[in-house]
Amino acid sequence: MPETEITAMMGYLPRALKTPIIGRIWEGLGDQARTEGWSHEEYLIAVLQRQVADREANGTTLRIAGAHFPAVKTTDDFNVDHQPSLRRDVLAHLATTTFIPKAENVILLGPPGVGETHLAIGLGIKAAHAGYPVLFDTATGWAGRLQAAHAAGRLEHELKRLRRYRMLIIDEVGYLPFDADAANLFFQLIASRYEQGSIVLTSNMPFGRWGEIFSDDIVAAAMIDRLVHHAEVLTLGGDSYRTRARRELLKTPAQSAGQ
Repeated sequence: MPETEITAMMGYLPRALKTPIIGRIWEGLGDQARTEGWSHEEYLIAVLQRQVADREANGTTLRIAGAHFPAVKTTDDFNVDHQPSLRRDVLAHLATTTFIPKAENVILLGPPGVGETHLAIGLGIKAAHAGYPVLFDTATGWAGRLQAAHAAGRLEHELKRLRRYRMLIIDEVGYLPFDADAANLFFQLIASRYEQGSIVLTSNMPFGRWGEIFSDDIVAAAMIDRLVHHAEVLTLGGDSYRTRARRELLKTPAQSAGQ
């Protein structure tokens, strides 16, 4: 085939197949293949690998943007030295995201500012990189979403739509109490995910006080039962990162030198 015809076909075919990376790299990789003596199969694999890598990277970017994280934080950035009780092997296992296809949950408990939200977002980022759709919101944000759907007569449709997300992150359970109606809707969200999709949940309240959050000990107990049946529960402690950072800033030079 004449070179001009090859160039024309390689301009057209990637556009038709919607594989723009192949259109950009086929010629350069062809030169490399000839120089290094690749087989036809090795050249084809190299071209397809570049296209797949680009598509996966774009997909990850879209999944992270679509998750609506308040910030991008990673598990690698989490300072485990400030959490000596947090088992590194458990955190490393969760970072593999193998709990997601099994529809298992992760519950992160601890006082404000010790890193529960950081870890929840970090696990969400890992999930996005692994190809799983993720959606993040605070507990009050989820409650508002469910109340709006209920008021519009679309609650079942909304719960079904949310099941398309392999991971839901529910942040800050316990910061504000729920009235009975909101608690019932929240329970329906938890129940709809049971053994169907993963939840990563953070709370500043121990399970024993969830009756205060949801205005009903029975609803709280039923919710906890479904959450922890297939779950890793991690309890974080220590000082707030924000408080610790503020103390460091307020130290005098003499205090800093004395440490």
